[in-house]
Amino acid sequence: MPELPDVTLYIDCLRERLEGRVLEGTRLASPFLLRSVEPPLEAAVGRRVVGFRRLGKRIAIGFEDELFLVFHLMIAGRFRWKEKGADVPKKLGLAAFDFEPGTLLLTEAGTKKRASLYVVQGEEALAAHDPGGLEILDCTLEAFRERLLAENHTLKRSLCAPKLFSGIGNAYSDEILHRARLSPVKLTSRLTDEEIERLHAAVRETMLDWIERLRAETGDGFPTKVTAFRPGMAVHGKYKEPCPVCGSPVQRIVHASNETNYCATCQTGGKLLADRALSKLLKTSWPKTLEELG
Repeated sequence: MPELPDVTLYIDCLRERLEGRVLEGTRLASPFLLRSVEPPLEAAVGRRVVGFRRLGKRIAIGFEDELFLVFHLMIAGRFRWKEKGADVPKKLGLAAFDFEPGTLLLTEAGTKKRASLYVVQGEEALAAHDPGGLEILDCTLEAFRERLLAENHTLKRSLCAPKLFSGIGNAYSDEILHRARLSPVKLTSRLTDEEIERLHAAVRETMLDWIERLRAETGDGFPTKVTAFRPGMAVHGKYKEPCPVCGSPVQRIVHASNETNYCATCQTGGKLLADRALSKLLKTSWPKTLEELG
């Protein structure tokens, strides 16, 4: 699922191409995409784009008279920028939005269509789509501490909770925790003041770093490689590869369809965190440290 850096890049590129432009037409290819009835999608046609918002991992395109198109890309939804009038891809295409300089396509890979579009009128209706997470790039250490300690969860769960923190998901939470040198399963109630300060700094540094990396990578183009797995990441998606800091093999915890990656040396004092699937299979043979892993 696109997280804060990718969503920020999308908004940068959409603003450059669409701000001040009039929506000339829409082509809805999937009946499952549009999740609202009133106002109708056609209400946006003929209106000028006046701004963009990020609501957690959602993207809102604002039109004249406080009309908004709110997109949630979910896991596999992606924007594509094409020449005006471009066809909607038959297998992946969800919708097309035609503007004078080009066409914005919305696609989604896979058979499960989870991406959504809501048409909303007014600021109050728009606010209902905001999960309410703390804006991590703007918050003070005090605000971050208060939100982090509001509920007692593991660090991984807290960072990924959209009602607690805005725009962080599975991929960048791994990178944040690695930079902060903290275990993904440590409980928020057991954090020291120094660890909270370290985590706050790591959140900001990680997100700002990746926003700039993605901007540099994209240049004047449009994002075409929006993914949760990037070569420059330290631990996410790097299972068994060497940690860039200490060289130890990156470890993982698998739960359902999600995977948490971490460095045992940098984050858990060399202790291996039990992976539910493997530890259940191996039982007492499950290694407890990197040394036992061999």
